[in-house]
Amino acid sequence: MITLYGFGNIFPEGVGETKDLRAQWALEETGLPYRVHALDHTAGELDSDAYGRISPFHQAPVIDDDGFVVSESAAVVLYLAEKAGKLIPGDVQGRTRVVQWCFAAVSTVEPTLVCIDMIGIFDSGKAAHRLHAEVPKLARRWLGGVERRLEGREWIACDDFTAADIMMAGVLRSTRKTDLMDPFPRLKAYYERCQARPAWQRTLGLYAERLGVNVDDIR
Repeated sequence: MITLYGFGNIFPEGVGETKDLRAQWALEETGLPYRVHALDHTAGELDSDAYGRISPFHQAPVIDDDGFVVSESAAVVLYLAEKAGKLIPGDVQGRTRVVQWCFAAVSTVEPTLVCIDMIGIFDSGKAAHRLHAEVPKLARRWLGGVERRLEGREWIACDDFTAADIMMAGVLRSTRKTDLMDPFPRLKAYYERCQARPAWQRTLGLYAERLGVNVDDIR
């Protein structure tokens, strides 16, 4: 039985934005048996020494598969895909393509989107005018690259839905309340395809129940 360490309580702005959603989505897609260990972020549970022994940066998600512990959302999703023999091709080139697009999601696209969030939080008065102007431009550059990749394609890495789509859609989720995707119709359609998957809908419902919120408020 896999244990997923995810959030059970978090500050209001974090609800629906946490990366344990990606891990639970992979678990729902693969059908691997699991249980959730819900962490109380507001009570400092992630900062404890005990949690630090399984999560080097005191973050979630973490999974414990009968003593084998994995942290970092992309590594978790890829491990679950490999373990289940789903969401990833069996040949080395196909697997490498999935890994490539997982890396693209978390190391090219996501950092800039995180920067936009950080600028909004720490400079809400827009004192740093140039940052507010230039960082979204960089984000649109990366989103444009994803848009080009999706020409004639349904999914980002392979012909079928894979772990890479979980990671890319998970990263794109942070833009859902902005206009960043508006210039990219293929990207928007791709994101909507990902979000329409039954496993994602189950994940959202389970997450909402765990955190005691209305699922429609976090879509």
